[in-house]
Amino acid sequence: MQFTLENEELCVKISSFGGEIQSIVEKRNGREYLWQGDSKFWDEKAPNLFPYIARLTEGKYTYHGKEYSMQIHGIVKYREMEAEEKGDELIFSLQSDEETLSQYPFRFRFEIRYRLRGNALTVTCRVENQEDRTMYFGIGGHPGFQVPYLRGTEFSDYVLQFPEAEQPFRVQFSEDCFVEGETPFTDLREGKLSLRHSLFDQDAIVLRGAGHSVRLCLGREWEQRAGKEEKREASAICVKFPQMNYVGFWHLPKSEAPYLCIEPWSSLPSRKGIVEDLERQENLLSLEGGEVYENTWEIVIEPLV
Repeated sequence: MQFTLENEELCVKISSFGGEIQSIVEKRNGREYLWQGDSKFWDEKAPNLFPYIARLTEGKYTYHGKEYSMQIHGIVKYREMEAEEKGDELIFSLQSDEETLSQYPFRFRFEIRYRLRGNALTVTCRVENQEDRTMYFGIGGHPGFQVPYLRGTEFSDYVLQFPEAEQPFRVQFSEDCFVEGETPFTDLREGKLSLRHSLFDQDAIVLRGAGHSVRLCLGREWEQRAGKEEKREASAICVKFPQMNYVGFWHLPKSEAPYLCIEPWSSLPSRKGIVEDLERQENLLSLEGGEVYENTWEIVIEPLV
């Protein structure tokens, strides 16, 4: 079932299946910013990731000596969620059950809360540990954005701006997308990364130390040739993730896919060749029995200038 949040600035549609955002439209121009899915490239839009980010080696992990299997990106993205409209907020929830316990041995309640504040969509993920022991997990977002999103522009007209970046590191992945360490990321120029499709020929770019916000917008070369009216019509997409340690960027490798995913992550996939022990994977979050964890990030549609 689909639900709508709306104010004077934005109209946002969200599905109860996975609590996945389906549309982000800016009202002043009717422009759709969220990727609308295409099986040729990627048929999802903005999956929510919990309790694990990306791939597990051999599709499995261990906990207290027992082996468990889980699909890519965890459980939530594959499940219908309970929906509640509460004033200006939409709340989607998933309660653990026999199916989740067969994949992930913790009783939990997971909520995604969406709220509009002006030109910002705020996303709060809430995890309640219903066990009396420590729970280990990862959490993240995977929204795709249409690029290009302004008529008359191309993918290469856009840049990513990192206003807080100092010395980011790129997580190194094997050909089959497992972690193999990290190296300094030296591609930024004055805190900016110019987009080109070939950036993703080796799959995702995942950064640590790139700050806690990133801005997708049209670059200087476009601004130099654009007219005043075009500039007034243009907007930027800013993703802010103050509690996340990593941010990923992705589109279908070796393609000219017309979208870009900006993915705030709390943790990383499995290391190459290692079936992870859930208690020992260093970058996972941990939550004591009976406690609650919240993580808020947001998508802001803001004027280009």
